Amino acid sequence: MKQLGTLTSLAFCGAFSLCALAQTTDQPAAAQPDTKTKTEARPNRVTSGQKQKISGVITQRDPDSFIVRDAQGMDTTIMFSGTTKVSEMKSNPFRSAKTYPETALLRGLNVEIEGRGDASGNLAADKIKFKDQAYLMARTVESRVTPVEGRVGDAEGRLTAAESNAQRLSGQIEELSAVSNAARGGARAAQETADAAIAGVNATNERIGMLDDYDAGQSTSVKFKVGSAILSPEAKTALDELATQAKTQKGFVIQIAGFASADGSEDLNRRLSQKRADAVVRYLAENQNVPLRRIVLPFGYGEMNPAADNTTREGREQNRRVEVTVMVSKGLNSAAPEMTPTKTASADTAQTKDNQ
Repeated sequence: MKQLGTLTSLAFCGAFSLCALAQTTDQPAAAQPDTKTKTEARPNRVTSGQKQKISGVITQRDPDSFIVRDAQGMDTTIMFSGTTKVSEMKSNPFRSAKTYPETALLRGLNVEIEGRGDASGNLAADKIKFKDQAYLMARTVESRVTPVEGRVGDAEGRLTAAESNAQRLSGQIEELSAVSNAARGGARAAQETADAAIAGVNATNERIGMLDDYDAGQSTSVKFKVGSAILSPEAKTALDELATQAKTQKGFVIQIAGFASADGSEDLNRRLSQKRADAVVRYLAENQNVPLRRIVLPFGYGEMNPAADNTTREGREQNRRVEVTVMVSKGLNSAAPEMTPTKTASADTAQTKDNQ
């Protein structure tokens, strides 16, 4: 069970590290921590009544509080108050900042907090701000980690059954050990039975470790007309085939990324690519009954990652696309471990009985 808890933590920490790495690229060079110096997390106590402003990444989320780790590895507990305001750290001075509910504060989100220390050494937040791009990234991480944690819970039940089976086999091994004192071959049969049980438990642990390890399966790229986010009949046919194939897999998720050619402004193309990705999600959900929990948060990349040269007409046609990929869990699709004695051990045991 201890191994299972460790694997669950590793699954989140791996995704959390990807999120933190992606968010640091959006910060000024001077604000990035020194990656050459590894520091362990240390609790940070705030003096009661002291006004303080901190920046960091949310590492733990509770109903009435959360923990933020800064670049120096200090962990500060943040408490909500009746006047806590959660809003966007906007860069556009010509519009109002978005406001968010407290539920938007997800694990892996890079935040900036202003508040005062309370009597317990925590920071009572007055203002909490974060960038909209950081929020999208944190939602992506959350959508990947939460299903994995649920599948690990299911796997825990299977592991418990495997451990019970191993205990029953262990009892049989003790009986065989007693028989082996009077009959030749009993010791070898008992040893092979024990090896089979241990190998089965090890195989189960390895399988659980691969739950959040995905292989890229079937993929397709659907094209769009200039300035359009409407799926063509050809695109719908391709999505139908992909969804039908995906439903035959266990533990699959669908990754959707929208793109645009260099026609028009960069901001317009970013919004257009997001609309194209959303159109694919809606079609899969409404026409193929694909559960939304099976779809990774779609994202529009705009003009980024072109598939072809934007200076040619043919290249721009290739760039007006949405890439859809089926990702399959290695752990759920690997063969279940066997924990039965080998045929050699069974044959030796039978031979021993004959000799008696």
